[in-house]
Amino acid sequence: MDVLIQGYPGRAVCHGGLGWSTVTLLRTEGRVVLIDVGAFGMRKPLLKQLQARGVAPVDVTDVVLTHAHYDHAVNFVLFPNATVWIGATELAWAAAQPPGFNPLPELYVRELNASPSVRRLQGGDVFLPGLQAIDAPGHTPGHLLFYWTSDAGDVLFTGDAAKNRAELLSRDVADTGDRASSLGSLDTIWHWWRRREGTVLVPGHDLSMRLDDESHPVYLGTRQAAISAWFSETLETTTSIDLCCGPSPGFLTPSVEN
Repeated sequence: MDVLIQGYPGRAVCHGGLGWSTVTLLRTEGRVVLIDVGAFGMRKPLLKQLQARGVAPVDVTDVVLTHAHYDHAVNFVLFPNATVWIGATELAWAAAQPPGFNPLPELYVRELNASPSVRRLQGGDVFLPGLQAIDAPGHTPGHLLFYWTSDAGDVLFTGDAAKNRAELLSRDVADTGDRASSLGSLDTIWHWWRRREGTVLVPGHDLSMRLDDESHPVYLGTRQAAISAWFSETLETTTSIDLCCGPSPGFLTPSVEN
């Protein structure tokens, strides 16, 4: 397993969602699998990460989508030989939505719904070697978790049913279409996470985690996130803004009026 793109636990204040979701590569029993595939802005770094591991887009055999929101799904079109796996309930719901100011990429959902390469999943399906789908509605009606069992250890992919550590610890969610269902899905996540000692949890918008001896989520790895901006009068001068460590002491969060 390789986390190719590291999800980020934040949102933009003035410019909409960051869309920085997690993309993970699995290689198992002759399959080359991507769990979620990210948004437009992730295309160049995603290609770079694949190339660094000797994987070409045509080598990807399977794309597995937790749900149909743009920041997790639109790049499925980049993998021409892949079978695309998505929840049957999720795709039926997404395809029935009219165009609107929501995170669904309408034209990409239409293509998913019509594509002969798409396979529709039900909760409980074991559809690839060691990979099981688990119902986790709330964020969207047909959202799925994926639990991967391997010789190296088990991994739970939560997508946006649990975006980040704050949602896991607070047992609450920031974005949901059905809060009661989301809270039930958080219980499901904790059940599967505790099922086997050492299980790694890969959330939709945060670093991977493992439970310590007190069943507290601890991060694995180091966060990497930054913005490079042109604030000067020349293209040669840029300002790098580190988004990894949070505000410095004394930082004042500005208020925003809608």
